[in-house]
This record gives sequence, C-alpha cells and structure tokens, in this order.
Amino acid sequence: MGNAISISGSTYTVRGTVIDQATSLGVVGLNVVANDRDLIGGDDFLGIAVTDATGAFVISFDASRFKFLIFDRSPDIYFVVDDGGTVLLNTRDNPIENAKDDVAAITLSVDLSGDKLRGLINPTAVPGWVGGFAQSNPAFSYPTPDLSSLPMLDNLANIGLLQRQQKVVWPEFSWLTEPNAAAPKRCYQQFAPDISRLGYTNEGRVYSIICPQQGFASPTLGSMNVEVTVTGNRGWADETVRELAADMAVTGKIWFGPSAHGGKVLQKLAKILDKAGHPFPFTKEHAIRVATFNPGHPDQPIFPLTKGQTDAFPIPAFAQHSALAWTVGHLGVEIGHVEKTGVNIVDEFNQLILDIFNLASGNMLLAGTTLTWNVWFTAPDLVDQAEWRDHAEKWRRSIDADHGSADGNGTSPRFFDGSPFKPGKALLAEELPKISVFVAKHLL
Repeated sequence: MGNAISISGSTYTVRGTVIDQATSLGVVGLNVVANDRDLIGGDDFLGIAVTDATGAFVISFDASRFKFLIFDRSPDIYFVVDDGGTVLLNTRDNPIENAKDDVAAITLSVDLSGDKLRGLINPTAVPGWVGGFAQSNPAFSYPTPDLSSLPMLDNLANIGLLQRQQKVVWPEFSWLTEPNAAAPKRCYQQFAPDISRLGYTNEGRVYSIICPQQGFASPTLGSMNVEVTVTGNRGWADETVRELAADMAVTGKIWFGPSAHGGKVLQKLAKILDKAGHPFPFTKEHAIRVATFNPGHPDQPIFPLTKGQTDAFPIPAFAQHSALAWTVGHLGVEIGHVEKTGVNIVDEFNQLILDIFNLASGNMLLAGTTLTWNVWFTAPDLVDQAEWRDHAEKWRRSIDADHGSADGNGTSPRFFDGSPFKPGKALLAEELPKISVFVAKHLL
C-alpha cells in the first residue's frame, strides 16, 4: 500500500478513508476538510474532499496555503469530517505533525449514531405511487414545461390534499459575493436539511412547497433570518422518471432572531420605528420584504423549479449529492430592491438593515444578484398532514430559536475551492458607522 501523503514539488496530495465506527465500513458522501494547525496566527484551510462509495477521499493543495514567508516548514494536518454541517470528527488535538511523505495510512472513524441527516434519507420510495398527472396535459412535458393552464394556488391552503412528499435533505444555495468585481467569487452553502419539502398527490399534482431559511449574525445587531418565502405554487412530480416541474411565487424576507431582541442597539432602532408607528421586524410577520423576479425578467414574479442541477456555473463536489439523493431540481431567483412602505424613515431603516445583512451574508440579497439553489431530494415517503401543517407553521414563523433545524444547521459558506467565506472585521468596521448615522439622525 502506498503512502497516505505524497509530495510533488510544492503540491501535497493526502489520501485517506472515513469509516463508520459501528460497522468499520466506508461512509459515502461526507465532507472531509484538511487544515493546518497553527498556534500562531490561526489555522490554515488546506483543502476539501467528499468521500466516495468506499469512504475514500483525496485532498490536494499547494504549500503556499500553509508556509510562512520567513521560513519553510511542513504542515501539521488535521481533519474535520462533517455531514451537511454536522461535525462528526475533528482531529485538531491529534494532528499529523510535520507531515511528510512517510505517513502510511489515514483512517478516520466516525460515529453516525447521532447524525440526524442520515436518518432523513429514504433508500427507496414508499408504495402507493399512481402517477398520471404529469401526462394529463402535453404542455406539461419537458424540455419546456408550460404550467400556465394550472392556477397558482395558495401554498398552505391545500395541505389536506397532500399524500406524498419528497424532503429536501440537501438544499444547496449559491450566489456571487461580489457580483460587480472584475473576478467575482461564488459562494456555496448548504442550508439546514428537512426545512424544504415538495408535497403532492398520489397522481403527482403538487399542492405545497416549503422553502428553506438561513440565519446570519451581525456583530452589532445579532442574528438575522432570511427566507425566500413561497406564496403560491403549481406543478407536478413524476416518481417513475424522478422528475418534477413546478412554478413558484416567492417573496424575500428578513427579520431578527430571538437572541437579537434584547440588544441595546436594536432597542434604539426599535424606538425609532415605534415613533413612526411601524412595527419592528422582530418576527417573520413583520419582516422586511425584498422584491424578487425570474432572472433577467423583472416583470415576471413566477419562478420555474425544473429538473437537474443548474448549468449556469460550475458546481464543486462538496455541493453535489448524487451518491445519496433520489433526484435534484434547481431554481433561480433574481433579487430586486427593498419594497417601499411609503414612510421615509421606515424605508431608510429597511435599506439600512438590508445593507447590513448583505455585509454579513456576502451580498446574498444585493439587488441584481441571482440566488440559485439545487435542491437534492431523498426518496418519496407519505405525508402526515398534521405533521406537515406543524412543520410548515414552525418554519413560517421563524427559524428555530436561532440555531436552525433540529436535523442539522447546514454548512458554512465556502468558495469553489472550499475555502471559507468570512466577513470578519471588515463587517464590524462598515456596519457601525451606518447604524450610528441613522440613530443620530432619527433618535438624538
């Protein structure tokens, strides 16, 4: 057996295997991040890989990721293994010190017993599928499904008709963090599993779609939530060929999570809105609304959810889940401007919060940005209508107590090469002056 680490010039290649400690079998579809432990100046990201069907992974990186300018050294490599953001193993306290090409084998053993994401995966579809709705009108067919003959239905009005569902275990989002830069960088992030679902009848008519949410933290204001909220839908699913086509009407919303409500700065801002007779966005009901439209078509408020991954940009391996998913669809939403209320002070406040949110999230809701997600479904199962209603109501109101889904929080945003997106100190430096100017103008 060859060595686990090979070095060619300045390129390091690390090979290893992740196994389930209960079975000693390899585990497919896990993210393995390699870092260099550095006791001075913070750790360095080296690379990321996804385990294959045998649990094997390969990570390659250049020495420039870890070498100091003043002297050469070898990396102290440690691994973080996660499943959709749930960390299963972190070997930082036991790194491969001064890593050379004499490391014989790397085997990482993980405990899957607490990995709730794996518990969401259905290996096969439950019985009961009838089908036929996708074929009931020739216009519904690919390559260009036309669903305009169907009415757009209220997204929560027909839960009593739902019989089957596909859960989005891997909602993969992507957006440009600096869309106007000469060489813009694209961010990739998996949101929390089993927030989003597709609900339909045994024949395949879609009647409800639940969309994901995500939270971001402002150093000054605290946690903020964002959701592209589904307000209407129409469409079909066909389990026989594992395809779907649905239209959605959506609205972008931002509001503050519970942990932010007691903040002193936020209370000052709330006082300003209270004087204007406008409710503060402490809840989703009073969220700041951001206009959305079909990319490139500002007059089109309806968005198609279609089969496959988007082909608009390259997708890294860590954002793909074909080894475990039942099927995948994609959707693109272009972000417009914050919706006006007609009250100048409120509109100014809403724009301030949107600007701060974009600092924290990497311009996720910057006007002109196209937010794209590939939604990876697990195999169909049956709908418990009471559970669906409770699930929809829970996520309709707010992200769960600032800590995301009980089934996992999702991943941190990364660029294509896997390096993490971090707004860092620049966020604090930019947001404080913005808030101070607004408070001084309207409260003092």
